[in-house]
This record gives sequence, C-alpha cells and structure tokens, in this order.
Amino acid sequence: MPSNIAEGIGRNYKKDTIQFLHIARGSLYELETLVCVSEMLGLSEIENLQEVFKLIKDSQQLVNGLIGRYEKADLK
Repeated sequence: MPSNIAEGIGRNYKKDTIQFLHIARGSLYELETLVCVSEMLGLSEIENLQEVFKLIKDSQQLVNGLIGRYEKADLK
C-alpha cells in the first residue's frame, strides 16, 4: 500500500496519483479479506484481531481522505 501511494505521487500527475490511491485502497480491502479468511480458518495467531481490523479501517479512511483531497486539488 505505501508503495502504491509513493508511486502515484511520484508520477506528478493528479490523475495518476488518484489512480494509485485507489489501488492502495484496494490493497487494504484485500488485506481485510485475508485477515477475515485467516480468522475463519483458525489460522490467525493474533490475539486481538479487532485491533488489526481497526487499523485497516483507519488506514482506509486516511486513503479516502487523500483521494478526496487530490480530487479537489487544483493540479494537473
């Protein structure tokens, strides 16, 4: 996810940055799904998965905020 954000910003075009932010957000949804699957299969050794889910949700909100900011920004 951080690499997607960095790549998008590094391209110096608003459209590209937004696209890579969307990809980063998608990666967070993939991570959330994998954590759910590991929990359902009993494979997770993490004691408090709720904290992991909270961190994922917080990250999703941050990326959504970045997407909104770039969409409103007066950039190329």
